[in-house]
Amino acid sequence: MLHRVRQWVREARQIAVLTGAGMSAESGVPTFRDAQSSLWAQFNPGELATEAAFRAHPQRVWDWYAHRRAQIAQVEPNAGHRALAAFDIRHPGRLTLITQNVDGLHQRAGSTGAIALHGSLLEDQWLDVPRDCCRTEGVEAGHPPRCATCGNLRRPAVVWFGEMLPSGALDAAQQAVARCDLMLVIGTSGLVYPAAGLAHAARGAGSKVVVINPEPTDLDPVAALCLRERAAQCLPPLLED
Repeated sequence: MLHRVRQWVREARQIAVLTGAGMSAESGVPTFRDAQSSLWAQFNPGELATEAAFRAHPQRVWDWYAHRRAQIAQVEPNAGHRALAAFDIRHPGRLTLITQNVDGLHQRAGSTGAIALHGSLLEDQWLDVPRDCCRTEGVEAGHPPRCATCGNLRRPAVVWFGEMLPSGALDAAQQAVARCDLMLVIGTSGLVYPAAGLAHAARGAGSKVVVINPEPTDLDPVAALCLRERAAQCLPPLLED
């Protein structure tokens, strides 16, 4: 089956790739719920990843995300991340990378054009609509930092439960899926929408969908082929010229 998918990769004019938490887990990044270790084990992660939780307990939520940032700083992109970046460099314009991951590993591997559907854990943004006084150079340090003038808080630039995906990122992902003739879905359970809906859209548009995951996923029924392999082992030979 790997040989057949390699042939599809070679023949494809446009390739869309969707990656999920399983890909980062291969680098040692704890999944969202696995990040609940040590003193954070007492909290439900769903109660730490909402605007309401941040407004109610800003220091607690900020410190949890600082804990996650520290975990990510200790890991490196794996061979799967690097294979995708290398393919994009060798074949500019043929591959669009869409990721549900917020850890920045694709970008660190060299995928500078990655579409981050769920934002970035490594960046911050203003909690409320910024006023003229809300300037990054005037941020007052703290847990969380805040505008020294009006007190507007800085928050992680991730998509929390109950929030819409960034419209620009979602539009770019949908456009990439609409023009692809091959879609690789890697390391995602297919449970989170609207990201999972991209695979359905690709299949509906007549594209071949390939699921790469060691375990069955909810997107298997839309796949032309399922490769029960890990990304770090599968992608280097799959994407080599």
